[in-house]
Amino acid sequence: MQKYRLLGCLLLAGLVNTASASDVYRINAGDVLQVFVWNEEALNRDVLVGPAGTFRFPMVGEVRAGGSSASEVEQAIIDGLSNYLKDEPVVTVSLLSIDGNKIYVLGQVAHPGEFTVNRRIDVLQALALAGGLTAFAAENDIKILRRNSDGALDVIPLHYAKLKKGKELESDVFLRSGDVVIVP
Repeated sequence: MQKYRLLGCLLLAGLVNTASASDVYRINAGDVLQVFVWNEEALNRDVLVGPAGTFRFPMVGEVRAGGSSASEVEQAIIDGLSNYLKDEPVVTVSLLSIDGNKIYVLGQVAHPGEFTVNRRIDVLQALALAGGLTAFAAENDIKILRRNSDGALDVIPLHYAKLKKGKELESDVFLRSGDVVIVP
């Protein structure tokens, strides 16, 4: 019995540790953050991340949030406030709104457009959000357009016809904020 408890604990620990760094939400322009500085009520506020991926914070100045995790933004604020506060500040950054987490589905789908998503989704889920493919869609020519960190455009092909038959399911791509799915 003890052996099975230990095995169960090890399996559970393995499941808990399967989250990778890619699973951490990255802040986008348009997101709203709540910044709480313990014992400094005048500094507590909600901030909108601007189009450049930054926001201004008292005593810190411009804070880069776009592409960062909430804990990375916390550390940036701590670093900036440490120059002015006697004790090391305790900062908590929470996401209030993820309005910047948008994907786009264009072309031969029932409802093309911009979609704000509140979780990680793949292309098949995005196509479902857009109402599915029309009868005129070129199933094997679907493309995902993604800007990489240096601004260059990456084009990722997707063969929907295979996916809908239950084949090559691993080829379904998880989307990132700003991705554009084009269904010709």
